[in-house]
Amino acid sequence: MSARSHRRSAGLAALAFLVLLAPPVRHGLEASMTAQMLLQMPLLVAVGWPLSHALPARALAGAAGWNHRGITGLVLASIAGAYWMLPRTLDASVTVALLGTAKYLALPLLVGMPFALGWPRMGFIVRGVFLLELIATFFRLGWLYLISPERLCNNYLLDDQQRLGRYMLLIGAALFLGVAAKLLWGRFDLLADRGPASAPPVR
Repeated sequence: MSARSHRRSAGLAALAFLVLLAPPVRHGLEASMTAQMLLQMPLLVAVGWPLSHALPARALAGAAGWNHRGITGLVLASIAGAYWMLPRTLDASVTVALLGTAKYLALPLLVGMPFALGWPRMGFIVRGVFLLELIATFFRLGWLYLISPERLCNNYLLDDQQRLGRYMLLIGAALFLGVAAKLLWGRFDLLADRGPASAPPVR
């Protein structure tokens, strides 16, 4: 990747991060449990994608050494992502300034970037396991938020929590149908050609 491409990727990541950090945007997204979980957090994770393209070749080579077939990056991203999806963590990130700052740093650096570096290196089975677990997570959390008679997050109302549950169930169903369509008519090579240059896809 050329120096110009590195600068463009870094600039894109910085711009997206600053937009999400702007007080009106941040407060607007965190005012709703649904918006925080389904908009703010995925967008912060997405910041890690152009950030991974901005890494110098030496850093990419070093990451490739420990990120065998993308599994290490996937495990790191999964653990970090699961932590920030916990209701208590989600709730505290709005009221505790230190935890809110940690969220803004951890989601791009510990979820988005490792996943971006790992996905092109993953084989069919690893990608399939990840997608199935992602679908199961949407169904588990969606069902929990929908049927819980009490608020799981003190900062959000019960109807907002139930709305999030319905949306998560719909997203889980859509992902399931997408994976089924891939199995029937395609391959799990989505995003494979968009990863860092030093991490070719594993077929």
